[in-house]
Amino acid sequence: MTLALKNDLFLRACRGEKTERPPVWIMRQAGRYMPEYQEIRKKTSFLGLCKTPDLAARATMLPIEMLGVDAAILFSDILIPVEAMGMELEFSEHKGPSFPRPVQSLMDVDRLLVPDPVAHTGFVAEAIREINRRLDGLVPLIGFSGAPFTLATYMVEGEISKDFSRVKQMMFSEPGTLHTLLDRITETVIRYLEMQIEAGIHAYQIFDTWAGSLSPFHYRSFALPYVRRIVDSLKRYGVPSILYVNGSCALLEDMVTAGTNVVSVDWRMSLSGVRERVPSVVAIQGNLDPVSLLGEPEILREETRRILDEMKDRPGYVFNLGHGILPSTPVAMAQYLVSLVQKGLDAPMPRRAGNI
Repeated sequence: MTLALKNDLFLRACRGEKTERPPVWIMRQAGRYMPEYQEIRKKTSFLGLCKTPDLAARATMLPIEMLGVDAAILFSDILIPVEAMGMELEFSEHKGPSFPRPVQSLMDVDRLLVPDPVAHTGFVAEAIREINRRLDGLVPLIGFSGAPFTLATYMVEGEISKDFSRVKQMMFSEPGTLHTLLDRITETVIRYLEMQIEAGIHAYQIFDTWAGSLSPFHYRSFALPYVRRIVDSLKRYGVPSILYVNGSCALLEDMVTAGTNVVSVDWRMSLSGVRERVPSVVAIQGNLDPVSLLGEPEILREETRRILDEMKDRPGYVFNLGHGILPSTPVAMAQYLVSLVQKGLDAPMPRRAGNI
């Protein structure tokens, strides 16, 4: 039986409803900036944390307990289903994720599985059930997946890339191979998100972090159709959906056609401009620059004021960052940001950022 939520502001905003105030959560809200997370992280590797339901649940709960945000997001990683497809995945504290044997040819694509999500990533469903048990209906739980193009980028590049030259070389020299890869990833993501929904998530976010590297023309060919297919396949569940693209300015109108309930945008454009370009039936999420949390409290308050003013009286708005929170962020500044949105701009200010 699904528990009635005590705080459903986030879900109402995702559905475009007018809310008493904007809900607020923070991308990467459980992470390295929290000493409590670092203590959990000492118990295992990063992948081990993602694959241990009890530890993943503990990490997920930290921002609920410490920041009081209006939504929880599953602690996991976008590359979990890619590993299940048959690719060896490594994580380094300094380099981040990497695939020692990246996809280079159609033969490599043909070797990839479309895995059974329960058999290969069932620990994610277990974590979702455990998180909901601990939340006890306090706030909604967001699930997520990487978008096909972003996942393909990691699979072809082998690691985080600055110029995306390998995946773009495939796009320009072997487009059929890239489309075959994207098709296989799409089927994997659909099944993976279906498992999350059936386990109890209340909404899901698709992270197309690296789609901003594409021109609008190539976005419409190599990214958008696959996201649209995911969203169309999951509509029968009635669960709100969010699409995030880093570098979204040139792609905004195309993002809207993906069919998600919400578009999540980075900080490179004003939300007053975004609301003019996004139909009122689509909700908006964003878009504070994460680096603002490293500055002075007075300036963070003014940045928050500006964003709230830009979205004033616009139904369907979720306050968030324009990208993930940075590891060097003082916890007190994250707490202050949440208070500014929830309690008002006269919320008590922390000590000067340098002394936090």
